[in-house]
Amino acid sequence: MNLNLASKTAVVTGASRGIGLATVQTLTAEGVRVVGAARTITPELKETGAYTVSADLSTAEGVATLMDGALAELGGIDLLVNNVGAGDDVELAGFLDTDDTQWTRILDLNLLSAVRATRAALPSLIERRGSIVNVSSINSRMPAAGPVAYSAAKAALAALGKSLAEEFGPRGVRVNTVSPGVTRTSIWEDPDGFGGKVAAGAGMEHAAFLRQVPQAFGITTGRLTEPREVAALIAFLLSDVAGNITGADHVIDGGTVKTL
Repeated sequence: MNLNLASKTAVVTGASRGIGLATVQTLTAEGVRVVGAARTITPELKETGAYTVSADLSTAEGVATLMDGALAELGGIDLLVNNVGAGDDVELAGFLDTDDTQWTRILDLNLLSAVRATRAALPSLIERRGSIVNVSSINSRMPAAGPVAYSAAKAALAALGKSLAEEFGPRGVRVNTVSPGVTRTSIWEDPDGFGGKVAAGAGMEHAAFLRQVPQAFGITTGRLTEPREVAALIAFLLSDVAGNITGADHVIDGGTVKTL
């Protein structure tokens, strides 16, 4: 399938690894001129050939740095992927153990980064009849499955996508959400990351924990989602091939979510 993206420009946040990196790789392979942003610019991101911006996207200043740089480099934005989220400091904590500082940090990174980037990109997106994909999580549909603030932020991000699609659809801008389940990224595979914390909380060795994740999480396919699979879905939704798809939340989780 030809996605016809070769003449497009794109901004991808959270681009240094995982889903964001795979999205940059997928889009650049399609001939898209990409600006990839992350707090740390990894060698893997540099190798994609994308223009990179180092910025803390949990802050208004960081998003402004990114968008100013992207507009100067690209001349305009056709595609926006609001992928940055989670954060290495997400903790296994219940509601009473999640203070205002943690709520603010998680909402800034997972929700307000997308609000700020979208606000800055919209004039160009409207002019070019562009497309946005926000990367949420199945936690927006299964809030009991993860840290309360993270789940709430991802649910809000999915709701934001619906609102943006309704308001700006008549002006030619499509907005969709992608909600991955457990994906094979460092968040789960790094022993010091979130997956390592979950394993430790369960009293399990990390490698053994990862082996039993598909069964424990009820993943029908019996395996984790690969970042490149999420990236392929994002690229499809950004393209004109998906020209009448907007305001939708697309789950990619190997069948974890069982409800309608």
